[in-house]
Amino acid sequence: MKQRQSLLALILLVLTVSCPAFAQEKLLTIDDIFDPVKKINFNGTPPNIRWLKDGKHYLLANDATKKDVPRLQKVDAVSGKATAFFDTAKMQAAFTALGGITAADATRLANRGSYDLSKDESAVLINWNNDLFYYQLGSDKALRVTNDPEEEVGETFSPDGRMLGFVRGNNIYVYDIAARQERRLTTDGGPKILNGRLNWVYQEELYGRGNFEAYWWSPDSTSLAYLRIDDNPVPEFTVVDHIPYHQTLEVTPYPKAGDPNPIVKLGVVNAAGGTTRWVDTFKYHPTDLLIVRVTWTPDSRKVVYQAQNREQTFLDLNFADARDGKSTTVLRETSKAWVEVIDNPTWLKDGTFLWLSERNGWKHVYHYNPAGTLIRQVTEGKWESRSIDRVDEDRGFIYFSGTGHSHIAPQAYRVKLDGTGLTRLTTTEGSHRVAFSPTSNLLIDSWSDVNTPTQTRLHDADGKLVRVIDENKVATLAQYKLAATELMKVKTRDGFEMEAMMIKPPDFDATRKYPVLQFTYAGPHAPQVRNGWGNVTYMWHQLLAQKGYIIWICDNRTASGKGAESEWPVYKNFGELELRDIEDGVAWLKSQPYVDGSRIGMWGWSYGGFMTSYALTHSQSFKMGIAGGTVADWRDYDSIYTERYMLTPQNNPEGYKKSSPVTAAKNLHGKLLLIHGAIDDNVHMQNTVQFVYELQKAGKQFELMIYPKSRHGVTDPLLLKHMRQMMTDFVVANL
Repeated sequence: MKQRQSLLALILLVLTVSCPAFAQEKLLTIDDIFDPVKKINFNGTPPNIRWLKDGKHYLLANDATKKDVPRLQKVDAVSGKATAFFDTAKMQAAFTALGGITAADATRLANRGSYDLSKDESAVLINWNNDLFYYQLGSDKALRVTNDPEEEVGETFSPDGRMLGFVRGNNIYVYDIAARQERRLTTDGGPKILNGRLNWVYQEELYGRGNFEAYWWSPDSTSLAYLRIDDNPVPEFTVVDHIPYHQTLEVTPYPKAGDPNPIVKLGVVNAAGGTTRWVDTFKYHPTDLLIVRVTWTPDSRKVVYQAQNREQTFLDLNFADARDGKSTTVLRETSKAWVEVIDNPTWLKDGTFLWLSERNGWKHVYHYNPAGTLIRQVTEGKWESRSIDRVDEDRGFIYFSGTGHSHIAPQAYRVKLDGTGLTRLTTTEGSHRVAFSPTSNLLIDSWSDVNTPTQTRLHDADGKLVRVIDENKVATLAQYKLAATELMKVKTRDGFEMEAMMIKPPDFDATRKYPVLQFTYAGPHAPQVRNGWGNVTYMWHQLLAQKGYIIWICDNRTASGKGAESEWPVYKNFGELELRDIEDGVAWLKSQPYVDGSRIGMWGWSYGGFMTSYALTHSQSFKMGIAGGTVADWRDYDSIYTERYMLTPQNNPEGYKKSSPVTAAKNLHGKLLLIHGAIDDNVHMQNTVQFVYELQKAGKQFELMIYPKSRHGVTDPLLLKHMRQMMTDFVVANL
């Protein structure tokens, strides 16, 4: 018997080596993608790196499972030679010597994958166990900065590295490292008054998810500008966790569309302490003011802030004198719809600045003098300059990420300050995320395409390859029967060219007719079609393709990323135009001989959940839909996001009514599965409950799954696996 088994194993080995196709017959399972123990890493391990200030080395964070190399290494970018970034044994000993820290905890503190570094990269600041710790790299002693039961958040180094800033109890504190002295800079912080700390809606919609820091050091380290946010006018929303024996309640100020917003003020306070000097925002009404970006001029004399009205129909760039708060507007952005905040100015040595604007319908670079007079538009065309990554004034170049070559695959470019010499530096087809060295002579390029996980390469500033840092070959992928992803373009009835992506079953037979599952998001300027690696959702789509489904992703115009001009038509009316474009894509699908037009389904999350719910209540094109984290009534969502596109409900009542799946529940067509996280603090479960109530009253049958302890995304590994299995079963049963 053993001989027969050995012979079979030998035959299998020979077949695998001599016939590569045999090795690619493995089919995906839910366990392969989502099981917390059995799942396979289909993405590989792209290196976690960031440039160091000398521009010659980068910091490499090795995976914690690699015990034969230091967790953090300093790597010579050109040669690849790596050394330990610091002496972990010394740091470990220093933390142990503090007392009150176990040897195991000291080991963990000395072997982190990332640290808050001082500007000169000589010291680290660690927030651990609700206290702050400071350590000078290579020294024998660590410093315990705080030792109290209260939580410290938003910790930063001053630019000169001599002080630390943090927020405790919604008040700002500064710690003098040499004097080992703590100073409290604000005094009125509390549950509803936030000094130097963003509230929920400001971090979610303006400053970036997860970023709650709302104070900014002056470049000379003498002062801090900060936001004071007053949540007292804002209605509260209660989220209930039903899992504990006694329910846990989270009560958060959450302004829905049309509700009072938080009152925001901008102040300047000396790092040495003293009275706050308030910036004069007299031209804006306190209840109609958003302060959406804050920074300083390089000379520390002026606070630079961007201000908008609540419906975001304009954006002002203001300079305020740091001594007395007197404020001057240097430029105002307007459009035919809304104005979206982009970024702070990029300062040049002569006091002029670069500015990104969508004023002509496409995001481009503009050059201004210090008084706010336009010198020139630097880039132009029917494409976007997505971000300014580096300016090399000695050579006269601006380096930036843009879509001049492809709307679905950002590339790295450079252009001269006078707008001439536009050059694409990355030439491989696919998406490029580039990090330029501080000295502007090298760039690290993270590249992928639809069929290739992220690879990392080093180039010089002219785009020439210096060396391959990591090819990230994921050998496991070759074992599976995966279909190639096709990129294509489909025109709408009025000629707009939509980007689309199709995954056909790996054994595709053009003589058969296949059902189609469309994935959508559809929200303004949020494209889902991308010539880049797609992570776990992509692998789940491959699993469905193996089960005989065509996967279809088609970006409607307002989601396409093709300039603000493609977004503006959605103004004041969510859903209608998006659905029309999506149905034009469906019409193209139905014209293909291999598509079963009676078996087309859709799924999406968040705005995609709204779009799926809207489509199944406003169209008969879809046999089924899966809607996760649905916004079912835009009056239920937050003020800053919603009013940007829809105005307030008071100023656009008909638009809100037309855009709501709740008001059209009686028209549900097709099988619908609703999914929501029970403690979603972003798109509240109230949305789905209201939709469910109207569906029930209309006699419409549907399916519903609630995930306890899940927020806007289901992240618990066991619940995530359950959800994807349920979604798979629903597709198979209903499509």
